[in-house]
Amino acid sequence: MPLYKTITVNDHTKVLIWKIEESFEALSIGISLTDHCRMRVDGMKSDLHRRGFMSVRHLLALEGFTDHDLYYDENGKPHLTGDKHISISHSYIFSAIIVSDEEVGIDVEKQRSKILKIAHKFTPIEEYRTLANDDAIMRKLTIVWCAKESLYKSFANPGVSFIEHIYVEDFRLDSVETTATITFKNLNASYDVHFIEFDEFTLAYALLQ
Repeated sequence: MPLYKTITVNDHTKVLIWKIEESFEALSIGISLTDHCRMRVDGMKSDLHRRGFMSVRHLLALEGFTDHDLYYDENGKPHLTGDKHISISHSYIFSAIIVSDEEVGIDVEKQRSKILKIAHKFTPIEEYRTLANDDAIMRKLTIVWCAKESLYKSFANPGVSFIEHIYVEDFRLDSVETTATITFKNLNASYDVHFIEFDEFTLAYALLQ
């Protein structure tokens, strides 16, 4: 069972990361899906997406939950029955969840050079020109994207723009945390953001202050 990493953030918050190595059939063993989720996974054309979907259910099981404990609101934000908060992400061969007593968000992304081409859509790219090389810029941009995506998932308010409404405080590449804020209409929210890099992937998770 490829549980890749567990991060105990604090007494009531945990991050779990899965490295997706099994087939869809192997991942389906022992997992009971709701009718809605069975239809969702059956409709997925990508085998990698289907495997990612099922790997998340294994992460849920590790925390004592099943697919029947998970539901989504009208904005597509996942929730758990009971008092726990959850956020979910998967990218290529990794999936991740964060479960907490507090409001949280998580995102994992593969580090790819194409992010340099789309960076202007989510952050002021001129702020990165002092970095040593394209690899450093790519890494930092991926962290910023993951941070903004984790806030976006937590905030879950339609109309939020990554570049207009979400601000990530500058940080050093050798750091592991920063802060970020969302300012949208008459709403304001501040988060602590933590990030890690592994196997050419980046993961960030955000905790509401």
